[in-house]
Amino acid sequence: MLVLVIVSLTSWECYVRSKGFETSYDDNPALWADKRADVYEPADQSTVFIGSSRIKFDLDIPTFESATGDHAIQLACVGSNPIPILENLAADPDFKGKLVVDVTEVLFFSTSPHNVETPLKNLKYYKDRTPAQRVSFQLNHLLESQLAFIDKDRLSMNAELGNLHLHDRPGVFGEPIFPVEFGRVRFNRQEYMTDHFVTDTAARNQVKGIWAFFAKMSKDPPVSGPKLDSIFNVVKIAVDKIKARGGQVLFVRTPSSGEFLFGEKMGYPREKYWDKLVSQLQCPSLYFLDYPAIAHFECPENSHLSQPDAILFTNEFIRILTQEKGWKFRNLPAVVK
Repeated sequence: MLVLVIVSLTSWECYVRSKGFETSYDDNPALWADKRADVYEPADQSTVFIGSSRIKFDLDIPTFESATGDHAIQLACVGSNPIPILENLAADPDFKGKLVVDVTEVLFFSTSPHNVETPLKNLKYYKDRTPAQRVSFQLNHLLESQLAFIDKDRLSMNAELGNLHLHDRPGVFGEPIFPVEFGRVRFNRQEYMTDHFVTDTAARNQVKGIWAFFAKMSKDPPVSGPKLDSIFNVVKIAVDKIKARGGQVLFVRTPSSGEFLFGEKMGYPREKYWDKLVSQLQCPSLYFLDYPAIAHFECPENSHLSQPDAILFTNEFIRILTQEKGWKFRNLPAVVK
């Protein structure tokens, strides 16, 4: 019986790998909590990143760590508003490090409860996790690092059932289905597109259609007036707390392109949202369109960078941090021109 089980599992592993699958980690609260625990590393040895999915795709962690000597701690959450995590770090007196905040306007300037569900869930897990959960996480890590077929998001029974194309009942709308090639997650929580996705026009258009679906389904107009001012105030209070302890904070607007960028410019005019935000914070900021070396990227599905472009973006991002923003790293001293 044991031999049969081993042969069956080995055969299934070989089959899914032959279909282009590779090891990918479940980006769940346990993985996020494992990275949240790293923010207490010395400020001159680490940089923390928060935001939405763009910084997860656009920051190439191996490139960043190799060039700077810093440990990149990725705390961004897909499809989420990062402000709850910003407030959590600001309220933690032991966090005094370097922090990069990625801004995706439709999520960052949002008051929708849905957009903070994942950050709040992750924060609660981090606060309440038990010794048993920590041990379970280590065991899961061991398995996930070796076996592709245990990919929960793409190869589990629930994932396969979710991929069935069934007609919605009247008045019921199911969540759009992303192509399985769109994203993979590494243990450091970096997310990346597969090469197949980048070269597959149909898959890219499928994701573009999903972005259009979300835009169409959103009924709430962009936040403005007192609600927008409240967001500015909350962010400023959090940033000031971190800076008062000696921490450094930088805000970055990562690339988008095509129809997605056009819609963002229309719905969230830069002067009303980004410019007003950074003018109140008095901390460094980087808007990708201001820098020719990173302003030209064409995102495969209009919202995230491919792996090769993420490396190019990360290298230029590091150059801007050190040569124009005055940030220092162990491997790269600041050389402000």
